[in-house]
Amino acid sequence: MENWSLVSLCVLLALTTRWAVSFNSYSGADKPPMFGDYEAQRHWQEVTYNLPVHEWYFNTTENDLNYWGLDYPPLTAYHSLLCAYVAKLINPEWVELYTSRGYESPAHKLFMRATVLVADILIYIPAVVVYCLYLVEGSFKRKVSTIFCILLYPGLTLIDYGHFQYNSVSLGLALWGVIGLGLGRDMLGSFAFTLALNYKQMELYHSLPFFCYLLGKCVKQGLTGRGLLLLVKVGGTVLVTFALCWLPFLSDPQQVLQVVHRLFPVARGLFEDKVANTWCSLNVLIKIKTLMSTGSQLSLSFVLTLLAALPSSIKLLTRPTLWQFKLALVNSSLAFFLFSYQVHEKSILLPALPVCLLLSDVPLVALWFLQVSTFSMLPLLLKDGLLLPYAVTSMAFLYLGLFLLSALQRCTDGELRLQPYHALLSIAAPCLPRLNLGLITKWKFVVSMVLMAGLSVASVVVEPPAQLPDLFPVLVSLSSCGQLLGLSLYFNLLQLSEAPGKRSSKKNN
Repeated sequence: MENWSLVSLCVLLALTTRWAVSFNSYSGADKPPMFGDYEAQRHWQEVTYNLPVHEWYFNTTENDLNYWGLDYPPLTAYHSLLCAYVAKLINPEWVELYTSRGYESPAHKLFMRATVLVADILIYIPAVVVYCLYLVEGSFKRKVSTIFCILLYPGLTLIDYGHFQYNSVSLGLALWGVIGLGLGRDMLGSFAFTLALNYKQMELYHSLPFFCYLLGKCVKQGLTGRGLLLLVKVGGTVLVTFALCWLPFLSDPQQVLQVVHRLFPVARGLFEDKVANTWCSLNVLIKIKTLMSTGSQLSLSFVLTLLAALPSSIKLLTRPTLWQFKLALVNSSLAFFLFSYQVHEKSILLPALPVCLLLSDVPLVALWFLQVSTFSMLPLLLKDGLLLPYAVTSMAFLYLGLFLLSALQRCTDGELRLQPYHALLSIAAPCLPRLNLGLITKWKFVVSMVLMAGLSVASVVVEPPAQLPDLFPVLVSLSSCGQLLGLSLYFNLLQLSEAPGKRSSKKNN
């Protein structure tokens, strides 16, 4: 009973934090004519409620796609429709066709915030609790500490409850997919992840590890016996789930093509705003968008993303364990974020999810990554007027993470799994004495925290030069990208260095 009281207390504190953040501003507040993501989500409720399904993704006289046209998969549309039915019962003005555009009121803001909270309570929070209780190793105290830290991760809270989106739905479904595979329920895991993919197409960031883990498991069991049966079951589960999600659109091939066209808007370009990925960082010196055609940009990003994700995917295919699976999720999603096409600042939440799952394994590095991921969205958060919740949640998360997970105490080379770096150093500089890489990593972490705090303060209090109005957003982007590249190298080495014959201490299915 006492143990469950601790879990309940963690969830209650996490919910309180979320609701406190929701009292702040949101994307596009009082900024006509387009407003922001808050209006986009409201507008999708308006469209799905008032128009027939076959018009949801098409540009018509009643559905102007230039005004926040629906560009997420069908499951998002169904969720919007469900919210719209509730909104209609409370106040029909919230979803009236045309006249509700840009609708803002305290009551409507309360309703919209409540829809995020309900989705969180139903999908994401239970997934976090179940994952930590069943798949995190160690004492109950460590499990509860991990639950608390994951739920207090500021990046997701600030975007969903501040900026305004429903990322907890797709991330929660993806986490249920991880739980299913981790517990050996492969069909349930496949079903959950397929739902996540049909809620947000950005879940493609996680798709390679799911595919390679399941295929590797089938191969391991034998493709002429149990493995073949498993492959058929998983394949059938995925196909049936996709068919059910897309059922209203399958009667007309043009409907399917139009939905796909809306999901992958190639014309938008390689990146938007000051995202902390490779292309935005390179753009400071080399104007890629100007020098290369859209087709060339698309091809280059596809090749580099594939090359960056391939090593971890191949390793997972040959060694389908839960530990390898979690690391592959990090490495694949980071490869997509750093090198793929049409990346947004908020896409950093996709690699942040599997990094959260490593908080109990490599707490210092995981905390470092999660702090960087939140910091990388600083220009967007400042634009939305979320400075105070950004500062408070980031500092609270850092303190509680260091305290509850003993991150600064678990900094030996062994606990940080730095053996691959020693091996590389012995090859590159054999005359160099053995370094205390754990201590070096700890100090790099401290310097990183100071640097990010300094840039955060400077972004608010220092006026940039007139000729460099985007100085601080660019510095945030560059510093975040550099750290993410370094952390990507760490996670790749961590996964690839595990010897094929070595039995992982992590749960193996």
